[in-house]
Amino acid sequence: MFEVTSKQEARKVIVSLEEAMINTGEAFIGTGNDRYPLKHTFSDGIYVREIFIPEGDLIVGQIHKHEHPNFLMSGTVKMFTEEGGSETIKGPCSMISSPGTKRSLFAETDLVWITVHNNPTNIKDIPTLESSIAVSTYEEYDDYKNNKNTLTHRLRKRLIKILEV
Repeated sequence: MFEVTSKQEARKVIVSLEEAMINTGEAFIGTGNDRYPLKHTFSDGIYVREIFIPEGDLIVGQIHKHEHPNFLMSGTVKMFTEEGGSETIKGPCSMISSPGTKRSLFAETDLVWITVHNNPTNIKDIPTLESSIAVSTYEEYDDYKNNKNTLTHRLRKRLIKILEV
């Protein structure tokens, strides 16, 4: 797919690809549509998101704030990330996404991809969940990362734990 020599260069490749897709109207942004149907499933403290991606499509995902499991349930995909570079993955398989992960995917076949996210307050409003899970730009991610150790963040986290008891 692409050969890069640094994490910063990989980020530039992914962002450039995403910008080109937005400029041509080929970008998928939001909570699903007829071409990329999403299935949302909930259990206590967990949100499961399943997406179908048709063969031949190119997707650039958002930047995830937290570490979380991913499951390629079926299909073959060429994936590019700043950490792993370019690789081909065949489902079924599982992987863990690190915080700050943004990836581009080229679906060599139809794909079914599942991500699993913490949902400690059992929110079922999809836009609210999406904003707690991911951001759109690396600048937003850097702001999130730099602010998550503030006193307000630590108090909010502690309050959530208290309310869970």
